[in-house]
Amino acid sequence: MANALIGLFAFAVGSIPFGLVVGRLFFSTDIRAQGSGNIGAMNALRSLGKRGAIAVLLLDVAKGALPVLLAARFGTGDAIQAVAAIAAVLGHCFSPWLGFNGGKGVATMLGATLALSPLAVAVAVAGWLLGAIVLTPYSSVGSMLAGLLVIPSLAFFTRSLWETLYGAAVAILIIFRHRENIERLRSGTENPIPFLKGRAAKKR
Repeated sequence: MANALIGLFAFAVGSIPFGLVVGRLFFSTDIRAQGSGNIGAMNALRSLGKRGAIAVLLLDVAKGALPVLLAARFGTGDAIQAVAAIAAVLGHCFSPWLGFNGGKGVATMLGATLALSPLAVAVAVAGWLLGAIVLTPYSSVGSMLAGLLVIPSLAFFTRSLWETLYGAAVAILIIFRHRENIERLRSGTENPIPFLKGRAAKKR
């Protein structure tokens, strides 16, 4: 029963649409009507500016980390931590507050992974920087690369089958949630990171 409640709590916390909340409360803006329409930190940067984006990023990371930390404290083994981690990301991606729609899950994934293994999340963040800053000007590329790197990094640093399975599940979920971005990348219409727009224009 306790483990089931932890899973439900993780989904509930993950489902809080902080991008929407921060936009409406502090900027009088519905983030869904701006930019890409996504509720995550990158669209918050486009719609709300740096302060709004930082707030959304930190809150989305926190809602991924908190359920996993509670699972480690009150749960029974690494399996329930893995369940809490994927439940939090699923809550973000399929929030009942948004008609079971939501964001791409990247920041929440980073928070959940941080609670499982700080070293694994360091690899994922490095992957995001490589994909989104060094190789391309597109956050979506970095996000998908970060998701994929979670699998081997969790396997290596945690030696936990359950946590590695979480990594595989979350990587698949993140790529699935980026399917529209993949189509835009193919067609050359993907939105670049705002401060890298000049670089994207040169590539086109």
